[in-house]
Amino acid sequence: MALANVLLVDDEVPFVETMVKRLSRRDLHVLTAHGGQEALDLLDRTPNVDVVVLDVKMPGMDGIETLKQIKNHFPLVEVIMLTGHGTVESAIDGMKLGAFDFLMKPAEFDNLVEKVAQAEKVKRDREEKIREAEAKAVFYRMGA
Repeated sequence: MALANVLLVDDEVPFVETMVKRLSRRDLHVLTAHGGQEALDLLDRTPNVDVVVLDVKMPGMDGIETLKQIKNHFPLVEVIMLTGHGTVESAIDGMKLGAFDFLMKPAEFDNLVEKVAQAEKVKRDREEKIREAEAKAVFYRMGA
């Protein structure tokens, strides 16, 4: 079983291609999108994404707007923001909006992999708590 299902969202095609190769070698299942709307469309069609690695600065729908939409429609999906020097403030804003964390570009690869693992664990733990709460609700509705 793969460690996590990751959606990598960045408009820089060579960066995305390189990261897919490197992340796949770490037993991660990687999907890609080159823009915010494409990422949202992919999340609609692919319900098992655990972590989104999202560039802050993209043409069209930027990373912050994409993050808002992800958290609105897919609240359990964790998001790691990638930011360049000029967009650190935006990444901090992203944290306020629910991003799991942010990393400076170029991100140190092992650090990125560790953040993905941490984010995936947080998502799995939340899903388990929800399942437990739902099971208790069923149990109590049955009159126990």
